[in-house]
Amino acid sequence: MTAAHAAVEILKREGVTNAFGVPGAAINPFYKALKEVGGIDHTLARHVEGATHMAEGYTRTKAGNIGVAIGTSGPAGTDMITGHYSAAGDSIPILAITGQAPSHLLHKEDFQAVDIASIAKPLTKMAVTVLEPAQVPGVFQQAFHLMRSGRPGPVHIDLPIDVQLAEIDFDPETYEPLPVYKPSATRAQIEKAIQFLLESERPLIVAGGGIINADASDLLVEFAELTNTPVVPTLMGWGTIPDDHELNAGMVGQQTGHRYGNATFLESDFVLGIGNRWANRHTGYKLDVYREGRKFVHVDIEPTQIGKIFAPDYGIASDAKAALELFVEVAKELKAEGKLPDRSEWVASHLDRKATLQRRTHFDNIPMKPQRVYEEMNKAFGKDTRYVTTIGLSQIAGAQMLHVYKPRHWINCGQAGPLGWTIPAALGVAKADPDSPVVALSGDYDFQFMIEELAVGAQHRIPYIHVLVNNAYLGLIRQAQIGLDINFQVNLEFENQNSPELGVYGVDHVKVAEGLGCKAIRVTDPADLADAFERAKKLAQEHQVPVVVEAILERVTNIAMSPTADISAVKEFEDVATEDWHAPTAILPLKAQA
Repeated sequence: MTAAHAAVEILKREGVTNAFGVPGAAINPFYKALKEVGGIDHTLARHVEGATHMAEGYTRTKAGNIGVAIGTSGPAGTDMITGHYSAAGDSIPILAITGQAPSHLLHKEDFQAVDIASIAKPLTKMAVTVLEPAQVPGVFQQAFHLMRSGRPGPVHIDLPIDVQLAEIDFDPETYEPLPVYKPSATRAQIEKAIQFLLESERPLIVAGGGIINADASDLLVEFAELTNTPVVPTLMGWGTIPDDHELNAGMVGQQTGHRYGNATFLESDFVLGIGNRWANRHTGYKLDVYREGRKFVHVDIEPTQIGKIFAPDYGIASDAKAALELFVEVAKELKAEGKLPDRSEWVASHLDRKATLQRRTHFDNIPMKPQRVYEEMNKAFGKDTRYVTTIGLSQIAGAQMLHVYKPRHWINCGQAGPLGWTIPAALGVAKADPDSPVVALSGDYDFQFMIEELAVGAQHRIPYIHVLVNNAYLGLIRQAQIGLDINFQVNLEFENQNSPELGVYGVDHVKVAEGLGCKAIRVTDPADLADAFERAKKLAQEHQVPVVVEAILERVTNIAMSPTADISAVKEFEDVATEDWHAPTAILPLKAQA
């Protein structure tokens, strides 16, 4: 069979059922093999970067998924680089496959010939241009082994067209995936870590995205319940413990933290971090504030992550699931022996903060405030909703005000945060789980970056709801410029001569979405949001296409964050909640402060 045929056979035996891509001359032999072998559903993207983000969304949705992105040579490969970056930053395995010029012309600057392996290498676990056809099966086998072993991440395989077409001997019936390697904690390491917990009075668990990657959220909740220890999920770990669980202490951070989460963290004296990176949006840049008065134990699958940001009091290199299995085992034994401390007073104090330190979401202003949009989203979308978003004030406010109840139900590009990520990622999520509601969240600039991918949802009948909060501003960058006393090159306003009813809001997103084959609803009055969300659900179900709900916001809103990147000094730009009707969808009813 051809080497391309062998590669497709391996994809199937490694569990691949879906791929996203854009064909071209240099990858056409691979596409021929896809067609002839069958069994892999292909979604045609409009942009190759979009295909990589679709692959990311697909991977992030279900444990064991590996999204595949395919493109031709040259610019297709360079278009994939942002996808590699976002996948690598968040430990997401995706496989990128590109065509390449004939191998004997690689040194002759042939059409669309670029050394993509060298370009992709810093952002992948492996990037290789395969020059010998007989190596194709082994390279693909190694790719899946690397993507699944240790800290997960992307791989890029580049195939010259002559290598794809070459005949090789390969028996797919006897093919076996390579064993996956993941480091595991020892009993002695876990016992030492738990000793820190036993000696503390006000402990917290910081639950990172590594717990979700390891499919270990149930173990995390079990361990927290056994030891009665409050849990702080990171932005990537949001959903490891339901927001309404008694031990969910809220998120911590300079931007995406909760008021009560930050306050509880600053009262803690010990932190057990599992599968987290101590990212600066969580810690703030003032590490002395974050670290002062508390000890730290760090558990991470990647040994070099331990001590990268700061030196913990103790570090363990381990897969989160392997570590949590032992944490649960040891905790059960300690509980049976009556050696676990009573944490009821500490838990009660965190619940008191959760019921008092809340942000206001209910505003009736027109143009509307974004807080009201998230309040209505909480009412309209249930616990099975998978939220998808990337970066901006929309994401920061969403993280502060939305609620997540299950792992893989907050699907967020955390480390890289490229604008344009949300639409293609949402399509990948909806493709991976067509039975759950998918709701994307974007500001207007993120939405415009890869808006053409909406046509993919229309063509392939991939329904989801996209909430677009529009203030015709680069809102986060405008807010970041306050400290510099400028407001420069961040306003997107213009009078659209074809849609004068928009005033200065510029782009008519409704017309664009409809022109791409989707449905769209514009809302200017917050009282109409609930009805718009219900209509959107019905339209998505009826037409099986993406449905955009655009909320026209006030031009300038400042979302709570720390101007000094200090979690102890988060500035509340709006009035906080002081009466129960100020935050009607808060997890706990607002308790009046004494």
